Amino acid sequence: QVQVVESGGGSVQPGGFLALSCQASGSRINLYAMGWYRRAPGKEREMVAQGTINNITRYSESVKGRFTLARDDAKNTVYLQMSALKLEDTAVYYCYHPVGHWGQGTQVTVSL
Repeated sequence: QVQVVESGGGSVQPGGFLALSCQASGSRINLYAMGWYRRAPGKEREMVAQGTINNITRYSESVKGRFTLARDDAKNTVYLQMSALKLEDTAVYYCYHPVGHWGQGTQVTVSL
């Protein structure tokens, strides 16, 4: 099992920048298989960015070109770097690992 803890959420104006962090712990960590998902109020959880074992990252069409998935192997941490944020990016963001469980997530609010 792998445990993940998200951090870095907050409030930002449209067009702003924000970086989320996800630190993993456990005995079966695979940073390349991790990703970020989000759930907006009244909507289902959706994929935002998902890594693969060969270091190919898939992005939701709505965030492509604005969000970047990064990792730090030494720190067992993955990041979601978000730029040009839009109102519709407001959601609770969750870190994903294939042998982990959903945590509490971190709130991102984009507003005027």
